[in-house]
Amino acid sequence: MIASSSKYESLASRTAFNESVKQVKATISLAERLDTGENLADAINFLADNKQINRDGILPFISMLLVDKYAYRSVSKNMEVGMPDQALIQKTVAGWNAFDIVLVYHHPDIGLIVVNPKNSADIGRIDRINKTELLVVYLGCFGKSFDPALAQKAGEALLDMYEGKKPKENPSFLKGSCKYKAPKAEPVAINDKKVKESKAKTAKGKQPPKPKKSGSAPSAKIEAAASPAATSPAQQQSPAASAAKTVQRMTPMYGVLVTNELFHNGNVEAWKRIIDSYKSKHTGLDVLVYYDGERIINLNALFKWGKVKHGSVIQFAVAGENISDVAKLQRYLAQGASPMFEAFLRGPVNSILALF
Repeated sequence: MIASSSKYESLASRTAFNESVKQVKATISLAERLDTGENLADAINFLADNKQINRDGILPFISMLLVDKYAYRSVSKNMEVGMPDQALIQKTVAGWNAFDIVLVYHHPDIGLIVVNPKNSADIGRIDRINKTELLVVYLGCFGKSFDPALAQKAGEALLDMYEGKKPKENPSFLKGSCKYKAPKAEPVAINDKKVKESKAKTAKGKQPPKPKKSGSAPSAKIEAAASPAATSPAQQQSPAASAAKTVQRMTPMYGVLVTNELFHNGNVEAWKRIIDSYKSKHTGLDVLVYYDGERIINLNALFKWGKVKHGSVIQFAVAGENISDVAKLQRYLAQGASPMFEAFLRGPVNSILALF
């Protein structure tokens, strides 16, 4: 009897075949970089930030190169506490010449975040770590022999630091040939036509087009309610600046105070229309809502009548690229959580408000 399926079945379409070829070429190019002593996280982040590779291919890169090809030691842990001082971690780990290190944070909402803990430029890529979330450390020496037991200790020490603990100093971590090497400025050659055209224009001395100014302010009929407990984006780091530091482009958490007596169905519908308006204007961006430390996928499921009361704080973050209008979004959500929510319920039921 002939088998009805094949391990090559995924290559049966042209699109899937081309994607597979691109992934193989990128893997080979990344392997060549590792052979020169460049950290895999640095190479991957440069390519992903410049859209040279797809983010869903990052985990296969790590598995193929660090696990299968170079036999790196992996140490994993579901974290117990919150965010540590990453600058202090980087300063400490930068001198660990015994190992090349790649840290992978399995973010439950925005996917994989890959970090080189020795690279100071990667400090802003992780802005928070919640309890039970998974961190995996890969330690090796670019294909050279290393002590697996020592690598295990180093991995555990690094994870302890990400939990805010101070590990014991180990002089053996400092001795070795894996000294930090700054990442290359050039991307992996994957025959990207757009990159070549961009370089050609730059060589001719042409300046890139200036970004267009954002649209005018929304109608004055809908005014943002003041929220004393909501954290003002002006008082925090700029969302756009924070986004530029993170691989997955996610802003910090912003708080919105519920000033209505109860956050009832009217407030829920107001929030839905505000978020729909934001996402319609800023395609590719997503608004992530959190309450009591939990990601809320369906607003109706949690914000039922009497569930969220006056004085409660709902948090949100924006994920994507080219993030903007976060302060305006926060003001509208604050009004949507207030007794003035009805301003967002006017017009046809399925219409999109022009707020942004």
